[in-house]
Amino acid sequence: MGLALVLFLLTYIALMVFSKYRAHIVLASAALFVLLGILPSGKVFASVDWNVILMIAGTMGIVYLFIQSKMPSLLADIIIHRMPSVKWVIIALCLFAGIISAFVDNVATVLMVAPVALVVAKKLGISPVPAIIAIAVSSNLQGAATLVGDTTSILLGGYTDMDFLDFFVYQGRPGLFWVVQAGALLSVVTLLFVLRKYTQKVTLEERTTVTDFFPSWLLLGMVAMLILASFLPVKPHITNGLICVGLMLAGILREALRRKDLKTPFLETVREIDWYTLLLLAGLFVIIAGITEAGVVSEISKLFVRVSGGNLFAIYSLLTWASVLFSAFIDNIPYVATMLPVTAGIAALMGVNPTILYYGLLCGATLGGNLTPIGASANITALGILRKNGYEPSTGDFMKISVPFTLTAVLTGYILVWLIWM
Repeated sequence: MGLALVLFLLTYIALMVFSKYRAHIVLASAALFVLLGILPSGKVFASVDWNVILMIAGTMGIVYLFIQSKMPSLLADIIIHRMPSVKWVIIALCLFAGIISAFVDNVATVLMVAPVALVVAKKLGISPVPAIIAIAVSSNLQGAATLVGDTTSILLGGYTDMDFLDFFVYQGRPGLFWVVQAGALLSVVTLLFVLRKYTQKVTLEERTTVTDFFPSWLLLGMVAMLILASFLPVKPHITNGLICVGLMLAGILREALRRKDLKTPFLETVREIDWYTLLLLAGLFVIIAGITEAGVVSEISKLFVRVSGGNLFAIYSLLTWASVLFSAFIDNIPYVATMLPVTAGIAALMGVNPTILYYGLLCGATLGGNLTPIGASANITALGILRKNGYEPSTGDFMKISVPFTLTAVLTGYILVWLIWM
């Protein structure tokens, strides 16, 4: 276990210091976990969440077609036209991302909204870095609002047999949706303060014309199908990924029929998929599987029970804030998957309703992933988009926005969950 912990810590230190080489570092570390025998080679393939990988790849392809249709440019024009300054443009994009992210995985949301932010930044002659970072953290926040908003919510719903409506009202009390909305409202106030210097006026000379609405319908169809899929009692684990990839292929086929050329649209779309980010995520899944296999996560979980001394408020507080800390450095999907049965065991030992602990876990793990660039898949995706467009924000640049935003959201959720569910 000691070797796994040391390798894990060295990996994440390297990721923080050498941000330009994240994928290389992660893949090298994942290989070491296997070569050193920490993670058996037979478990490597299963350790990767292929549902997430396929969903990201499919959405990237759909978003490329969406961009080519010029719809992001039109949305950018509408937002610019209605907002008085750059600060309010960014806030509007964050709210727009939040609405989408409540019903679509936060990574997919970033992939949808980031192109709009890029177009806005280009039209206004400003850096897209603050806008895209703010969009990423806003997407992560709202991802916890509904069953289909984030993989961590899907994990909670599957483990507790919650359906879509349970996130609104559960056991006769306000569900997690309303807790997240309160956090989102106060986080907007925080963003307004962080972005207070972006007071440049915005103007619009000419509005973009969209001639092809099919990619927009593809995106709307993806949202509808992901929601409908959440109600299926029995479905393959990679259902969401298959939906996204299937719709991407439908979009490519339609474009091929329009051009009467199958090869070119396929190659163009495949080239636009950010393989760098996909490799980074796959490597992270292997690393987390390695430290789980070595017993590192299990030992940390047992520590919660010993430190709390059997006090509910103490274990709730520890679970929430420790999850914030761990999720700042550990991808929250495998973390939540590991901690759900541990949380249930703690509640059973204490004889309490486990919901308050589940919500504390989800608030801490989902929102805590916003703290650092590598704490959530959406953050990694957002930085990948910036890198692809010639921008390399530092960890400090990211945390100037993420830290105050995250602390506001988590503190709000922490207080409300306790008041509602105690």
